[in-house]
Amino acid sequence: MVCHYVDDLIYTGLSKDMVVEFKTSMMKEFKMSDPGLMRYFLGIQVNQFPGKILISQEKYVRDLLKKFNMSECKPIASLMTANEKLLQDDGAPKIDSKYFRSLVGSLIYLINSRLDILYFVSIISRFMENPNKLHLVATKRILRYLQGTKNHGILYKQQDENRLIGYSDSDWAGSYDDRKSTSGYVFCLGTNIISWCSREQSSIALSSAKAEYIAANKAVYQSVWLRRILCDLQQNILDPTTILCDNMLAIAMTKNPIFHARSKHVELRHHFIREMVSKKEIQPEFINTYDQPADVLTKAVPTEKFQQFKKFLKITN
Repeated sequence: MVCHYVDDLIYTGLSKDMVVEFKTSMMKEFKMSDPGLMRYFLGIQVNQFPGKILISQEKYVRDLLKKFNMSECKPIASLMTANEKLLQDDGAPKIDSKYFRSLVGSLIYLINSRLDILYFVSIISRFMENPNKLHLVATKRILRYLQGTKNHGILYKQQDENRLIGYSDSDWAGSYDDRKSTSGYVFCLGTNIISWCSREQSSIALSSAKAEYIAANKAVYQSVWLRRILCDLQQNILDPTTILCDNMLAIAMTKNPIFHARSKHVELRHHFIREMVSKKEIQPEFINTYDQPADVLTKAVPTEKFQQFKKFLKITN
């Protein structure tokens, strides 16, 4: 058994004496080795400095590029042009689905530390059953982007603030195949990113407000789970968790149950957010679309905006 994390506890604010005492007691009870601070775990590199940690998958990216013969490819700055859409059946020649699934599966594991590619991996993963040449071109575009950002990862800084904040967004009817919307959310503890998601909604939303409402409800599910986890870690969240959304009507629907005409087509399970708002565990608030970081998890955005949100999401080298 390898004792990595006990040294890592020093960076969380625990005293060195407490860590040493815990390590000594564990070594008496179990057969353990002590290699020091964790540097590499399951393909994830952990670079630790006083007060901050950088999590990346640089070696994994290099191995991935080599595996799919893209080690010498030309890097690009953007993953997809704004408003670009992929279709299930666009007449392009079909390709080997086994090769495509292997490539997409490898990229899925990479989103553990690279949420800047999360939306694009989510999109291409929808075509794994019947991929064509255009889907492969879009996937290799991700590899070309990774070529220029191999050493990028998520930066975490030690801080006293433990306020939990969520950002929720959706792309209404973004899929041209089934007209379903894409939900995206990201949660911060203080200024550190701790949870993120980009996923196609299970039902069709008949308006942008309904799509935003469903996306916010998914974020509320996650916020309740995060609050319980933080409570188990003795980080009690006393104030309501703020969920920032860029649609005023969706926010109004969470607070006013009399909007029956506007919300009667929304399934009952999506009204969980109203209960959490009434219990004062969740507080929906408005945020301008141009300041919404979850925007990059629901659609392709211009390069300038993409780089701006990468800074917010603490994606750095």
